[in-house]
Amino acid sequence: MPLTTGRQPLGGGDGRGLTPVLNPNNYRNMPKSPETRSRDVEPDFSGEASTPHRVLAGPHRLIVVIAGVCLSLFHLWSNTLGVLPELQRNATHYALILFLGYLLYPISKRHAARTLAADYILAVLSLVAALYLVFFEDALHARNEVPNTADLIFAGLAIFLLLEITRRTSGLFIPVLALAFLTYALFWGRYLSGVWAFPGVSVPRLLYRMYFAPDGIFGTIATISSTFVALFVLFGAFLLRSGAGDFMIRLSLALLGRTVGGPAKMAVFASGMLGSISGSAVANTVGSGSLTIPMMKRTGFSPTFSGAVEAAASTGGQLMPPIMGAGAFIMSQWTQIPYLTIVAVSFIPALIYFLSVVFFVHFRARKRGIAPLTASEIPNIRDTVRGGWHFAIPIAVLVGTLIYGFTPTYAAAVGTSSIVVASWLHKNTRMTLRDVVDALALGAQNMVATGIILLCAGIIVGIVLMVGIGIKFSLLISAIAGSSVLITVVLIAIASLILGMGLPVTASYIVLAVLTAPALTDLGVSLIAAHLLIFWYSQDANVTPPVCLAAYSAAGIAGANPLRTGVESWRVAKALYFIPLLFCYTPILFEGETWRVIETAIAALLGLLAFAAASEGFHLRSLPVLHRVLFLTAAVLLLWPLWTCHAIGAAILLVLTAVQKRG
Repeated sequence: MPLTTGRQPLGGGDGRGLTPVLNPNNYRNMPKSPETRSRDVEPDFSGEASTPHRVLAGPHRLIVVIAGVCLSLFHLWSNTLGVLPELQRNATHYALILFLGYLLYPISKRHAARTLAADYILAVLSLVAALYLVFFEDALHARNEVPNTADLIFAGLAIFLLLEITRRTSGLFIPVLALAFLTYALFWGRYLSGVWAFPGVSVPRLLYRMYFAPDGIFGTIATISSTFVALFVLFGAFLLRSGAGDFMIRLSLALLGRTVGGPAKMAVFASGMLGSISGSAVANTVGSGSLTIPMMKRTGFSPTFSGAVEAAASTGGQLMPPIMGAGAFIMSQWTQIPYLTIVAVSFIPALIYFLSVVFFVHFRARKRGIAPLTASEIPNIRDTVRGGWHFAIPIAVLVGTLIYGFTPTYAAAVGTSSIVVASWLHKNTRMTLRDVVDALALGAQNMVATGIILLCAGIIVGIVLMVGIGIKFSLLISAIAGSSVLITVVLIAIASLILGMGLPVTASYIVLAVLTAPALTDLGVSLIAAHLLIFWYSQDANVTPPVCLAAYSAAGIAGANPLRTGVESWRVAKALYFIPLLFCYTPILFEGETWRVIETAIAALLGLLAFAAASEGFHLRSLPVLHRVLFLTAAVLLLWPLWTCHAIGAAILLVLTAVQKRG
């Protein structure tokens, strides 16, 4: 019985292992009935890494599937019914994640077949290196925390194996950065002067801190990976495997297909829903973009703009509650702010972001005279809702259990179970045992890349805490920015862009949060505002040249120039830079009176509308230069954190709209 995700089996086709693709031809004349089997359109949500998987076939494929199912079942058990010490749970998480990782990711694509035996050896060594800690932790405690030779050997092996699998899944940048931090703590820090000088630690002490201590590989970051991230990735895999992905796309098309620029607006809407489940802008771009980008091009949008809209919308998916990206769970764990609070205050800013992208789409469509889709291309809204209303049940269960007071991990586990139950409410989406096994295997494979990145980030965080780099970096920012919040934010934005060229979003957030959050909070910015600002800015590398993976992925689908698509996505996603400023200067995160929150949100929305009009040079009609300048002025006033400026900006916008109507 073949294991499939969509129409293709796991491991077949293109060398990536997970190969389901949204085929736009299936939707060229989308039927009005809900009878399309929704599992045919599941994208590959394999995390934040873009390295190709090994082609899976024969016994190797079966072993990967079995290992994936075991990995998913372990996380379900250990986060619900099972009781394990944190260190043992994280070590087992490491063992299973790396075991599966070495089977999925070859040493190189060219030598994938020839290195299979060696990869199995490394996979088994990963099990041994981690499970040694599980079985010999008590012996270490009996020696009063004095490691022996065997302890140090296995500690060194665990670090080496983690660095190598990180290289395979995400490239050289993260392991090289981790090595730079390790060697700084070992020896080259002593050659620096001033605040950055560090006398160094011995090799045994470093290995002990990385392997046994709660601030190393199996520490806080590993806890987040083995609990929040693992369970919510699994929730997303089950939801997509049940057919929710297709329903979201069909619903978006049914709701927005008749509007001006409907396919592009549909891309924004669908990417917001899918992205909140996937947690990866690149995966979201490839998944939903395979359908939305060709449809946008066919209705008259340029390839560059089509790719840019999809990249901007997919990036916003990680900002949209109720799931958001892995960074939201890390934020909750570090700050001790309830996850539900983070989700609640994030909804309005995320909604404003998506509407800002819609403004660009609307003005571009009006500017180019793009007509809505024909009736035959739009599914019937009633049939669409009738065929997929039950997909709202798992989301309601997830949110309901969170509101009731259960932990996010328990809520995700209950929500995952409810997906299977809800799927039986419609004959076309009923999940069989085979589908459940598919979802368990798919969820495990989707955990691997993000899980490995987080485990390796644990090395960086452990060194930062051990040598106090975070305090030193905050002092440096304070020395440059002084008491200016704005300059501090600009420095953080620049740092996020530089880090984002080599780090995935989650790793970028972790590094930035450790290094820069104290600088913001010292200036009076609230804890949640500081971390949300860093979380938002850590997304900017997806859409900002010279390295913007989401935009480049969209350009590949659109057949557009990658750099031009990146520049265009940077322009369309400009709210990604403006909105976080509101976190610091306004009560938009519900840190003030409700009327001020509402007034700020409305002003921000109008300001971004004015900015989009000025940027596109079009509102109700083409804008002369003077009108563009006035629209830009209105945008600045509406985004400025003073209600008097908001009033003036709104008046300018109202007058300009009246002038445009008179023509």
